[in-house]
Amino acid sequence: MDEMALPMSGQTLSEKIFSKATKREARSGEFVMANIDAAMIHDITGPLAIKGFYEIAGRDAKVWDPGKIVMLFDHQVPADSLKAAENHILLRAFAREQNILNYDIFCGVCHQVMPEKGHVLPGNIIVGTDSHTCTYGAFGAFATGVGSTDMASVFATGKLWFMVPETLQLMIEGRLPARVTSKDVVLRIIGDIGADGANYLACEFRGEAAERMSIPERMTVSNMAIEMGAKAGIFEPDEVTLKYLRERVKDVAAIEEGIVRTDEDAKAEKRHWNVTDLEPQIAMPHNVDNVLPISQVPETRIDQVFLGSCTNGRFEDLKLALDLMKGEPVARGVRMIVVPASREEYMKCLRAGLVEMFMEAGAMFESACCGPCMGGSFGLLGAGERGLSTSNRNFVGRQGSPKAFVYLCSPATAGASAITGYITDPREA
Repeated sequence: MDEMALPMSGQTLSEKIFSKATKREARSGEFVMANIDAAMIHDITGPLAIKGFYEIAGRDAKVWDPGKIVMLFDHQVPADSLKAAENHILLRAFAREQNILNYDIFCGVCHQVMPEKGHVLPGNIIVGTDSHTCTYGAFGAFATGVGSTDMASVFATGKLWFMVPETLQLMIEGRLPARVTSKDVVLRIIGDIGADGANYLACEFRGEAAERMSIPERMTVSNMAIEMGAKAGIFEPDEVTLKYLRERVKDVAAIEEGIVRTDEDAKAEKRHWNVTDLEPQIAMPHNVDNVLPISQVPETRIDQVFLGSCTNGRFEDLKLALDLMKGEPVARGVRMIVVPASREEYMKCLRAGLVEMFMEAGAMFESACCGPCMGGSFGLLGAGERGLSTSNRNFVGRQGSPKAFVYLCSPATAGASAITGYITDPREA
């Protein structure tokens, strides 16, 4: 008897993006050589990518498409050491030589600047030499972090090998309570799934609560997809996406062209969360998936509050924290460091009077950069100190001494805790 070919199921969002990038139907589990739509490097990972490019292509070679490469300085800016200054000199020279756009004058954190400057489009494949490149999935792009050697290959060819990932649909239902945020949602998901629970999966964030999230809220969630091992964390583009992008992208037609959505019959595992009764969440030291509801966190004195990062450094985050501070000063013995994610976000805060209010409360308001998130140029924790942070990682030594302790939280929790001096439930503030 002749075998009849079984009809193929529909495609997921990621499969459709890879089909577009390879100009053929791509399915999960297949290895494909995909065309890259945009590539990003920053001041920490960029020098090694440049070195690799010269080794692959030769010292006089030109990158495949300078218009699709973006360089940013955000981790050690302004330069905090002679080595950092030397790296900046090398990167500026490469940008001039290759005619690459370089945001080196304090524009902010790469993952905030890329979309706000119009370099992220739905349906794009975007790679960056930073693990939190998955942030751009908030706009319907397949965005993922790669190593500097892989980026060197992208510089030379404009292509990269991928295994098309399977998709996990994270269904976020219900309505968030007051003072509970998208950061609490993604921390709860990571706590439930585990740090490796979504290894090499494309996580699609869906459901009524996900659809109600603003762009800043979606960026927070997509940013932390890597913390559960995901290859990408994606929201389907909708009117919220389009409104944001139309204000920033010159080629409006390109926005529409890139919109793809998952087919109803696509093959994807589903997991469900109802957030209606969700509490604020805390990631306890020293792992992001070591998550407890705040009601189960013992009274914990803190030495420092860090409000900012590519996870929660937007105007909405900073304003929420300030609202929870209620005009009260930062607690005695607590250092509060506030770092907006970009120059644009800084200017929003400045015009709205937030900078003055934070300063009057006793906080330090810094220029847009990565700040204390990766234990960089300032805000290091000493041995035995406890830091409460709105960033995305709390590994041993991440923000200073390996004998320090980092707790991750939402901006609401950060604001409420800054004025009490201990980890505080923002619902009770």
